[in-house]
Amino acid sequence: MKNKIRVFSGTRATGRLHLGNYLGAVNGYIELQNNPDYECIYMAVDIHTITTPCDRKNLSQATRNIIMDYLACGLDPEKSIITAQSLVPEHTDLAFLFSSMISVARMQHLPTFKEKIKQYPEHVTMALLNYPVLMAADILIYKACLVPVGIDQEPHLEVAREIARKMNETYGMDFPEPKRFATKGEYVPSLLGEGKMSKSIEGSYINLTDNLETIKKKLAQTPTDSGKGERVPTSGGVANLLTFVELFQGQEKRAEYEKKYTGEGLRYKDLKDSLAEAIFAELKPIREKRRELEAKPEYVAKVIKDGAARARKLAQKTIDEVKEKMGLRGGL
Repeated sequence: MKNKIRVFSGTRATGRLHLGNYLGAVNGYIELQNNPDYECIYMAVDIHTITTPCDRKNLSQATRNIIMDYLACGLDPEKSIITAQSLVPEHTDLAFLFSSMISVARMQHLPTFKEKIKQYPEHVTMALLNYPVLMAADILIYKACLVPVGIDQEPHLEVAREIARKMNETYGMDFPEPKRFATKGEYVPSLLGEGKMSKSIEGSYINLTDNLETIKKKLAQTPTDSGKGERVPTSGGVANLLTFVELFQGQEKRAEYEKKYTGEGLRYKDLKDSLAEAIFAELKPIREKRRELEAKPEYVAKVIKDGAARARKLAQKTIDEVKEKMGLRGGL
């Protein structure tokens, strides 16, 4: 029987899943889950959450919300391991061992670390510096080959590959060098016209559970122009709106709007209202499933606990192997 290819990915518990998470990651999770060639592990990565300021009192509920959103989107605990990172302590155990394989300077030069320093100048902790090392441990503890994440995570994946190579060369391990699994909507733009959709930027995102009125209000804030010009914009609010049109209404609809833009003119209210209804319609099954899950707290808890038990069995094998190869036998 052919060995299955391992897949790992996770979402920080910093807020409910939004369209960016859904299109950029979760759609990829589902695609891989439903392919019998893959064995998938998906987590709410709550330890990663505490690397930046967060609401510690509500962290447990935020973690649970991520799991419920996963299930509402279509992740199946019969097909995938679904749980919370903090319930698998082997992740942090391996992360410390991995930290002996990479320099402080390498971590400090990562563009993502520099961005976080600017964002949280009063919270530059060792945990923040070691974020990519923990991410490497998350992936490699399962010897995962594929990681469905956005393109912005590529610098972190490169760290994971470096660590894998060094562990293999130094200690004779057989870690794979994980690759990113790209999805159709791997980069979902912000509603504000610049950057990507992000939970940390208010007004930039649409939650999966937003009602039609809320979606319309959020889209109404997207900056536009006069609706007419010789060339269709390739950046900014108008370009982002057209990207959403393509994602939710198709290439033909986008081409129709582009023709109007360079012709008689484009009415943005019509575009935004039509787009809002398309987004709302696609998210309807997710909203309905989410309501069902909220009424079944025992089921959600069982999914998390069972997933943790299954994950720990896999993780412990890797930890035992790494410690043996590194000579950490406790003198025995």
